[in-house]
Amino acid sequence: MLSIAAHLADTPPQLLPAREQMAFTLASHILLVPFGVALPFITVLMHYRALRRNDPVALLLARRWSAVMAVQFAIGIITGTVLSLEFGLLWPGMMGRWGDVFGVGFGVEAWAFFLEAVLIAVYLYGWRRLKPWTHWWLAVPLPLTAAMGAFGIIAANSWMNTPQGFTLDSQGNPVNVNVRQAIFTPMFGPQYWHFVVAMFMTAGYVVAGVYAVGWLRGRRDRYHKLGFTVPFTVAAILTPVQFFLGDSAARAVYNKQPVKFAGMELVWDTSTHVPEYVFGRLNEDGTISGGIKIPQLDSILAGFKPSTQVTGLTSVPASDRPTAVEATIVHWAFDIMATIGSVLILLALWYAWIWWRHRDLPINRWFFSCAALAGAACLITVECGWITTEVGRQPWIVYFNMRVSEAVTPTRSDGIWTMFGIVVVLYVAVFASFLAVLLKMRTRWRIADEGRAVRGTPAPETDTPYGPRREPLPDEAGVVSGGSGPAAGGDR
Repeated sequence: MLSIAAHLADTPPQLLPAREQMAFTLASHILLVPFGVALPFITVLMHYRALRRNDPVALLLARRWSAVMAVQFAIGIITGTVLSLEFGLLWPGMMGRWGDVFGVGFGVEAWAFFLEAVLIAVYLYGWRRLKPWTHWWLAVPLPLTAAMGAFGIIAANSWMNTPQGFTLDSQGNPVNVNVRQAIFTPMFGPQYWHFVVAMFMTAGYVVAGVYAVGWLRGRRDRYHKLGFTVPFTVAAILTPVQFFLGDSAARAVYNKQPVKFAGMELVWDTSTHVPEYVFGRLNEDGTISGGIKIPQLDSILAGFKPSTQVTGLTSVPASDRPTAVEATIVHWAFDIMATIGSVLILLALWYAWIWWRHRDLPINRWFFSCAALAGAACLITVECGWITTEVGRQPWIVYFNMRVSEAVTPTRSDGIWTMFGIVVVLYVAVFASFLAVLLKMRTRWRIADEGRAVRGTPAPETDTPYGPRREPLPDEAGVVSGGSGPAAGGDR
């Protein structure tokens, strides 16, 4: 505790509120990112199935998911814009000195954002107005623009982790910028693929979890079965892939950011035959309290043999490495992420085994209960991944080139705390509105489905799924012209 107090005493007073605000806004925005990156692909995949198999239920799901996608994109505009402003307002030291080097990543993300906005608008407008396959082909670029946006963000973040593509002049300012090297840093590949697959897994498990809850509540029609099967299958296929990508990313950190790796694994002194601690807490003197100690495993994981040397935190001065508290936070985040990932592999294998044996979904309530929780677990791993990335790099904002304290704004701390409070209120209102809209859409769709089942009307979307909206039938026209009755508020 004394070292923490000394550390805070040596930093500008505005650093703490700036970090807290950035952490809050990033943690909030990252919850939306999986759906911005992966939901377009899942929706287009369901849409393809609908057209290929002439499946009206799949078409209904795709159409409804496209509406959710649009609402999520609108909310992401708000939270993403706040983050963009914070880079300049809270960290002018970094953007002023290094913006010309790594700012191209943000430019790529901005272009992807505008393209995605246009394509979502076209996709939504195209329902019932375009020919079926024309409409679908216009949606195909949507997942590509989403991946392009992720490309830009990860290019910027990986540069902060392994900066390159420049030289420093006599005043310490970057010159002779090489854009290609600044984008494709040593950490870009491992980070990008690990991130993108994580987004697809999370979106798949969350969407499937909605229908798993419906199954547990007794709604076991084809609509819920198909709504569960497609996204869950995407996520289940990618889960073992993510295991190897995560291992590759961790090994890249070991090679390119050894001090961060030491914080992730609580390695105090450089040594071989280093044990692995599952959880545990790092003390100021380098000892570890609690946790499960597995002899030599850390060295084996890093270099495939017990004699692998792992760099310790003490290889650099105390001012150049994470504090004991920061290292413990990173270690717990990393272990939680790895633990949840391992459990999800078991869930994916369970699903694959049942499907291989019976060519059908499991009917076990335990399976659907686990599937319903998988989405929330994935969101936790996404948060833990970013904690590992950002806190593990401390005290650097540009790894071994600029400290966080050097980049922070000179604005007074009380002004930042006030701004932080305003942002919290804004985000609570925005996310509450987001949730209210989703619940309203769910209720409206459920009423429409129940009404369709009672009236015995045609299956969803079979009444001219494309082309102009149909005119009301004679019996409907009488009700509508009266301005009252159940059809007045119906789903059209």
